[in-house]
Amino acid sequence: MDEQEFLKAADAQLARVEAALEAAIESGAADFDFETKPGGIIEIEFGNGSKIIVNRHAAAREIWLAAKSGGFHFRPEGGRWVGTRDGEELMAALARTVSEQAGVSVSF
Repeated sequence: MDEQEFLKAADAQLARVEAALEAAIESGAADFDFETKPGGIIEIEFGNGSKIIVNRHAAAREIWLAAKSGGFHFRPEGGRWVGTRDGEELMAALARTVSEQAGVSVSF
């Protein structure tokens, strides 16, 4: 996958992340807000002051997720973004970390 293909795929996945976060906020499922920043960065901030950062990393061709519980890297495989350590899908990892930091169950 060249850089342009990666950027297109990563941006599409980040758009799905944004849509899922927006839907969770609208449903009142959890107390958090998010901001999309230039360069493929989504910053999620919780009522308790903690944050989760989701960003694309073009050099590694990965999407990275940084949360209180650790840092996670995801690579595209067969139309999915899969964790490089454990095979967990990005959206599942995001739901898990958002739930942990929000203190309520959130699913995407």
